[in-house]
Amino acid sequence: MTSKVISIVLGGGQGSRLAPLTLTRSKPAVPIAGKYRLVDIPISNCLHSGISRIFVLTQFNSASLNKHIKNTYHFSTFSTAFVDILAAEQTPTSGGWFQGTADAVRQSLHHLATHEFEYVLILSGDQLYQMDFEEMIQKHIDTGADISIATIPVHANDVPGFGILKTDEDSMITSFIEKPKKDFESWASDVSDEMKAEGRVYLASMGIYLFNRKLLFELLEGNDHPDFGKEIIPQAITGHKVLSYQYEGYWTDIGTISSFFEANLGLTDDIPMFNLFNKNQIYTRARMLPPTKISGTLIDRSIIADGCIINAAHIIHSLIGIRTRIGVASEIESCYVMGSDNYQTLEDIAIAKANNEPIMGIGDRCSIKNAIIDKNTYIGDDVKINCGEPLPDGDFPTYTVTDGIVIVKKRAVIPSGTVI
Repeated sequence: MTSKVISIVLGGGQGSRLAPLTLTRSKPAVPIAGKYRLVDIPISNCLHSGISRIFVLTQFNSASLNKHIKNTYHFSTFSTAFVDILAAEQTPTSGGWFQGTADAVRQSLHHLATHEFEYVLILSGDQLYQMDFEEMIQKHIDTGADISIATIPVHANDVPGFGILKTDEDSMITSFIEKPKKDFESWASDVSDEMKAEGRVYLASMGIYLFNRKLLFELLEGNDHPDFGKEIIPQAITGHKVLSYQYEGYWTDIGTISSFFEANLGLTDDIPMFNLFNKNQIYTRARMLPPTKISGTLIDRSIIADGCIINAAHIIHSLIGIRTRIGVASEIESCYVMGSDNYQTLEDIAIAKANNEPIMGIGDRCSIKNAIIDKNTYIGDDVKINCGEPLPDGDFPTYTVTDGIVIVKKRAVIPSGTVI
């Protein structure tokens, strides 16, 4: 069954709401959980579901994503499996950037047409969840649907941020409204008793679509509408069988700094909503890193990735990424430290110290709270970040403040004694 499916992972637009994390990388390439990239989530879900032909569509800051895909997803020479990047390109029929989700797939149809398949699974590259797509595909086939949309029950206060669907007794979608702001009480749907008990009675589109091949080509080649959610799906509902595949597991859209921060720190819970420690592991680039070395540090409710050298006083409710160095007597609380792409040599460290310059990582006697430290940063000694009253939003040369969270930019240098 899954051999008849090709998956498309949408890389998204400029990702401005995730800035400054997306200043030099695309959204799917943003590091998550200390050692993965966001794109690893949908790809891993596909591979665990038996779907091994995957295109990743992107156009903004795609170099690091290309490198990650190339270094991570290798298959047997005798296999038909692949994970390929499809970047926006100029062709005789199209010379512009992708204008939306549907337009991105439309411009890529000529690449899909050379493969044999019956169904196209379209996924977002910036969501955190674990789903068995095989169940969704089987239900799509069993019901004779033309399109299936994965939906999740949400609370009333979440409704304005989603496309909301209404279904009949057979779970077929009868109507759709995009991000209603008011008077949406009549849009409540039939959900499980567990969801009703939680007050989650509105079905929101997860941005996960399964199309029959022929219909997808007809819908996209027949018009120039740019988006699935705003135009293609609402129009398709009136003339085709569109199934709601209801999902009740953990799912979150990593669209803002706040949601990104909360999702990562949530991984440190005793039993996290998104569980990294189960049989369906997340695939990512295999790195030959040494084990983490820790000395004199109190660690509580935290995740420490490979290859770190830690001498901090304490690390509490934090996520520490690969190759992170944290100096003596430093305090890290409620932070996501992404780590580094390489180590400094002992010679480079000695030269930096002789010139009174910060070395890569976090220096001695620092105190950092409620912050995201992007990769390859140089934070000197005695630096204090977000240790006082909540800071107002703002963008500065080496850091940004969003919703009270300080994001130290990639490769930023923070001199010793700095207070943010």
